[in-house]
Amino acid sequence: MTAHSVTSVEQRSIDFIPHSERHGSVRSLFTLWFGGNLQVTAIAAGAITVAVGLPLPWALLAIVVGNLVGAVFMALHSAQGPRLGIPQMIQSRAQFGYLGAVLPLLLVLLMYVGYFAGSAVLTGQAISSWLGLPVDLSIIAANVVTAVLALYGYRLLHAAEKWLSVISGIGFLVLSVQLVRHVGIGDWNASGFSWGTFLLATSIAATWQLTYAPYVADYSRYLPANTPVRASFWYTYTGTVLASSWMFAFGAVATAAAAKAFAGGSVDFIVGQAGTATWAFFLIIIAGNICVNALNLYGMFMSATTTLTVFVKGPVNVTMRTLTVLSAAAIGTVLAITGRSNFLDNFTNFILLLAYFLIPWTSINLVDFYLVRKERYAIDDIFERDGRYGGVDWRAMTAYIAGIVIELPLVSSAFYVGPLVAPLGGADISWIVGIFVSGGLYLLIMKLAPVRRGHIATEGDVPMPAGADHSRSGGGMSVIETVQGEANN
Repeated sequence: MTAHSVTSVEQRSIDFIPHSERHGSVRSLFTLWFGGNLQVTAIAAGAITVAVGLPLPWALLAIVVGNLVGAVFMALHSAQGPRLGIPQMIQSRAQFGYLGAVLPLLLVLLMYVGYFAGSAVLTGQAISSWLGLPVDLSIIAANVVTAVLALYGYRLLHAAEKWLSVISGIGFLVLSVQLVRHVGIGDWNASGFSWGTFLLATSIAATWQLTYAPYVADYSRYLPANTPVRASFWYTYTGTVLASSWMFAFGAVATAAAAKAFAGGSVDFIVGQAGTATWAFFLIIIAGNICVNALNLYGMFMSATTTLTVFVKGPVNVTMRTLTVLSAAAIGTVLAITGRSNFLDNFTNFILLLAYFLIPWTSINLVDFYLVRKERYAIDDIFERDGRYGGVDWRAMTAYIAGIVIELPLVSSAFYVGPLVAPLGGADISWIVGIFVSGGLYLLIMKLAPVRRGHIATEGDVPMPAGADHSRSGGGMSVIETVQGEANN
């Protein structure tokens, strides 16, 4: 059994993946994100688009538009993995600073915990319905398996999703056909359209994709560094859009046709559409939810480790890896058990709340990668407290806070409704405004103040020549360029 075996525990964590250990095909990104989105949690999210009051035809359109738009940003992050060879969130140190990156990291950790708990509830309910076990015990059992998958890591997760993309694809195809046969599609009436509700439903679908952004590069970072950006983007984009739109549509149709029986995501209702061999469909749903929750837990491990290493020095050994994964799983399990009685409402409020804090981050990160530093980073300094990315970078932090502040008047959530929501007919367009304001402001600031700690960001973090002004550089290559050049040679 080699270090690269599917059945061996992954040895790397947040560190750079050497070129000698790069492996895999870019096509695996399609199966990972296609299989990863064939899950009941996505169906429950899709149910919300009709539950908010949007007629089914418009809900389906909102689902497609939201996923198409949101997945653009998600897939652009995927292309960062092969280029940089490091997890997604640790790369935030290049924008926010070694210490400054802790803020978005903590918010992302909350996201992982919420998604983990939500998926665990649905998985536990499925096991309980199938085997007759108590729901709480079922949640615990499912999360034990989830923790084992996360511990083994990258290769096993890719392999599991590869098979699930086929098995779950066939299973949900049967269930989708049977859904239409058994309960129909409900009232196909386009009257009652409201721009506010349409934009709200669109934001739910877009947010689903955008919340993948903080960990999508984690699953492409082992690919060869010369993997084309276009290929990484399209395999990820196609896989996630097709599966997410499909599952969202399933939830929307089920809600429109049988809202009471479906109850926003009833596993019994979904499996019951098969009519026969229901045990096989229970297995498909349980396996799919466990695997996608392992992706969430793996992301929790990466973000928690990145945060911990800011304050505690030392290598991430197997013991630390195990303790971090098990601790994160335990916290998520407790939240799943305590919050399962009001799952749909909690889940709705949660995914909408996340967007307000993650959108500015994703915009800043992508602008920095593609437009400011143009894929050129000093990887070694990302791991150095006092390196060129040390401290708190006021430029990214200013754009980030400004993005959140500009969103507030446009926020529509269970916790707070901004003053501009009512004039917009109830629409929540905060995520759209947040993307352009935070990203645009960051780009402007970086043009006006490109130098920090003696390095010019707009030239790929090259050292500023003696006597040069802040708008010019003296050439040279960044660490990542040098490493990639050696690998390509």
